[in-house]
Amino acid sequence: MDQNFTFPPIPENEPERIRALRSYGVLDTAPELNLDAITQLASQICDTPIAMISLIDENRQWFKSRVGFNAEEFSRSQSFCQYSILGDELFIVPNAKNDERFANNPMVSGKPHLCFYAGAPLIDPNGFKLGALCVLDKREKELSDFQKNAMKLLANQVVSHFILTKRSVNWSSQMLSWKIFSCCHVTLCVSQLRMGIF
Repeated sequence: MDQNFTFPPIPENEPERIRALRSYGVLDTAPELNLDAITQLASQICDTPIAMISLIDENRQWFKSRVGFNAEEFSRSQSFCQYSILGDELFIVPNAKNDERFANNPMVSGKPHLCFYAGAPLIDPNGFKLGALCVLDKREKELSDFQKNAMKLLANQVVSHFILTKRSVNWSSQMLSWKIFSCCHVTLCVSQLRMGIF
């Protein structure tokens, strides 16, 4: 494989972006039906055989959800989505074979011979790009305005799901802490009553 493909610049806020990504606690977690439904819908709307919810950490691209693609992750250096997290808008590559940034990418020059890519950045409320909702094809193509808008809306839904999950986990943690505190407090009171302190 030819490894002479282009490496994109790293986001200026990369350390903060990585911390934000990890704060959602979604890396290396099990598939979720709600997110799989979004990925499937993106694939159908854009008429592509491949769709993914891709999260970019320091060294890899990991897929929270995927359609038409077997790998769970691969090197960030081979990722199309690392370009998507550099901006706020949809990042589109109509034909990667004719694009100097991707022509020598192993996934373009070799199997699965990817050609088309479109990625909508997953932007959290603080402006951090966690990854991308992306669609890919082995043939050259363009997206209609309807498809582009749908991708942005679906990407927003992915981020909303992450936010709700994070809040739910935080709430559950707080409730558990309160239950432990309450239990300990009751136990202490019972002990004090038995000792005749009250």
